[in-house]
Amino acid sequence: MTNFSLFFLCLENINNSIELHKNEIEKLDQNIGDGDHIFNIQRGLKESLNLKEELKDNQLNEILKKIGIKVMTTVGGSSGALFSTLLINMAKAYNNELSDQKNIALMFDCGVEAMKKRGRADLGEKTMLDVLIPVSKKLNELSDKKDSKEIASEIMKAAEIGMLSTKDLIATKGRASFLGERSIGHIDPGARSSQIAIEAICNVVLNKLGRKQ
Repeated sequence: MTNFSLFFLCLENINNSIELHKNEIEKLDQNIGDGDHIFNIQRGLKESLNLKEELKDNQLNEILKKIGIKVMTTVGGSSGALFSTLLINMAKAYNNELSDQKNIALMFDCGVEAMKKRGRADLGEKTMLDVLIPVSKKLNELSDKKDSKEIASEIMKAAEIGMLSTKDLIATKGRASFLGERSIGHIDPGARSSQIAIEAICNVVLNKLGRKQ
């Protein structure tokens, strides 16, 4: 499977998974945010998928860069700026084949670090980074592993633990921060949508790549 095919298979699975959970994500955002997170995420996914035909002859770094730019120019809210930052900086770090575990870990780490700087946020502040930072760390820990199924399973666990951890955190960023301690008891919608996206990617690995091992 080519990098292009794998990338868009993952993107399509993310889109389907987000659609299945859209009501849940919207409700989470209405509890502590402004309720537009799900619409911004779905708009970004739609715009990205619309580029499939245009990008079919591009290398992965160009695909990531062009989709990052599209997300930046079409998606509102903080999620648009942050996810475009993730993709564009992953593109900058790309220099090998996607099957290289160390390269994947490096790309994702660079993207997440750029997100931290852009959002001026870190672990423990009740944001999507409470999922993405642990996933990045786990990718680095597993970068020498060859078993795609093992890696995918561990990544899914890290994402879920990170997402669930936001329930007990006080929001310090975004609209949710205005609630202070009242934000405790609610899962962050960005963390939940990020966890769903990570799970969707891992399921592609388990269902497609894992069969070859």
